Amino acid sequence: MSKLNFEMVFTPNDVDPSGYPPIRDKSDYPILASAIIADVDVFITGDKDFLTLDVESPEILTISQFAAKYM
Repeated sequence: MSKLNFEMVFTPNDVDPSGYPPIRDKSDYPILASAIIADVDVFITGDKDFLTLDVESPEILTISQFAAKYM
């Protein structure tokens, strides 16, 4: 894992949800916005609400999915 590149990104406080795919937990919009605005390649999460989103980018994976695909 130490050989993988990563970047921390800014998470906005207030996000207009109308510009993003619908998500069950409204408090997750700032996190989703961060990933989309920063144009991340992969968004790794354990939150099942993100895993059901239909988005082209970023690729949303669990830790185990990421490990199986990229490690």
